[in-house]
Amino acid sequence: MEPLTTTYPLKHSVPKARVVVVFLSMVLCTTILCLLQLKFFKPKIRDFYSFEVKDSRGRNVSLEKYRGKATLVVNVASYCQYTDKNYIALQELHREFGPSHFTVLAFPCNQFGESEPSSSQEIESFAKGNYGVTFPVFHKIKILGSEADPAFKFLIDSSKKEPRWNFWKYLVNPEGKVVKFWRPEEPIQSIKPEVASLIRQIIMKKREDL
Repeated sequence: MEPLTTTYPLKHSVPKARVVVVFLSMVLCTTILCLLQLKFFKPKIRDFYSFEVKDSRGRNVSLEKYRGKATLVVNVASYCQYTDKNYIALQELHREFGPSHFTVLAFPCNQFGESEPSSSQEIESFAKGNYGVTFPVFHKIKILGSEADPAFKFLIDSSKKEPRWNFWKYLVNPEGKVVKFWRPEEPIQSIKPEVASLIRQIIMKKREDL
């Protein structure tokens, strides 16, 4: 006589499998939601004045202090064929229209012909001593490649124009948007009307707000 073999159903196998599937589904959904939140709700820099830069001594400076002004942002160099002409023109522009409603912001860069080899403080002293510069000269930066300064990268991305040499100029309106750019060889006369127009708008707006 054959022995009786009793087979018991695995009562808990199916429920346990379902629990595992539900748990993994929840983990997957949570992960996807977190990734979507990081993508769509990550704070974004909206304009030029939202950035921080460093002054010639390496101290942090918020560009927010220039909001409400028209600013001409320039990548400068001390030993370039355009140095004399541009520094003189930039100081003339700053003296004529600044500093209440307009300022030039100079960012030294050594990526074009290695024409800015000095330290940031030396560059500032050079600009003030030789050209009487009264506008801010910031810390030396890179404006091209993976190490590009975020504030300058914003200018390039906004204008779709990447500097090919020293003394490219970007005109930024009071709200921090790039409105125009100029190459180094373009005369100061082509810049003045655009700056004057922005300043008129600033003054008119202030009068309306009174």
